[in-house]
Amino acid sequence: MQETWTFDLQTNDISDAFLSEMLKEKKNELGIFLSYYFKKDGAVAENVGLATQPTFLSETSGWLMLNFDLIYFNACLNIHEQEKEKMKVTFEVDRKTGKLILTGPYWPSREMDEI
Repeated sequence: MQETWTFDLQTNDISDAFLSEMLKEKKNELGIFLSYYFKKDGAVAENVGLATQPTFLSETSGWLMLNFDLIYFNACLNIHEQEKEKMKVTFEVDRKTGKLILTGPYWPSREMDEI
């Protein structure tokens, strides 16, 4: 499984400061994006923020580290646990379409065992 998320950009001028500010504004959407990785565990991601400044590998792409609270909640089992997590996410700016594309890590999913 590998998840991607796309944001519309207002400008083609991408800098560390612009990218950091945009991700702060979109922290709820980033929580949804990261929660896809933990849905099988019954957890959601909240309070997403940048752990490090974006690292540019080219003019339009690079990676960044996100930190977030991973929250497990189950009323039936009386569980409400919270822990800190980090995830490395790559980004790419598509200047033609004006989109910022975030791609999470690849987590292989286990197939059914043979009988």
